[in-house]
Amino acid sequence: MSAKSYGLIATFETTPSVYHAAEQVRDAGYKNWDCITPFPVHGLDKAMGLGRSKVPRFSLCGGILGFTTGMSLIIYTSYFNYPLIVGGKPYFSPLFAFPVSYELTILFTAFATIGGMLFLNGLPMHYHPVLKSDKILSGMDDKFHIVIESSDPKFNLAQTKALLEKAGGKDIQELEA
Repeated sequence: MSAKSYGLIATFETTPSVYHAAEQVRDAGYKNWDCITPFPVHGLDKAMGLGRSKVPRFSLCGGILGFTTGMSLIIYTSYFNYPLIVGGKPYFSPLFAFPVSYELTILFTAFATIGGMLFLNGLPMHYHPVLKSDKILSGMDDKFHIVIESSDPKFNLAQTKALLEKAGGKDIQELEA
């Protein structure tokens, strides 16, 4: 093993075992850790102590920006760029500006959602130390893993390994950074 360690990885056989192990790791006070599962596990976010995602905030900001952009575009076009009164209608009517604003709201919301998700996930990430592990392929097929990073303030190699063993982890290995 190299001088610098990324953390520990433990294997779990079943969904309930990784779920309860995640609760134990959360209750032990660890902050920098993650679960690797081959499929989404309902309630695992709560078991890990994660809060709601912040992506909807990006979506809301994108939607508001899209709507105001659409309305501003119509206002600018109607008053300054091409002022034309047709059939006694006013220069600006929100009724006629709605289709453009609606479409821009959807477009900007989609872009903000994708951008916010990429930003919050730290993507694109071209390399991650967990990918060096031989066990990562089983984590995409039929096994479950918990990875506790050595950057965690509570990380102590012996105590963390004992916690993972107590939680039911098998084949606990140290990850190379």
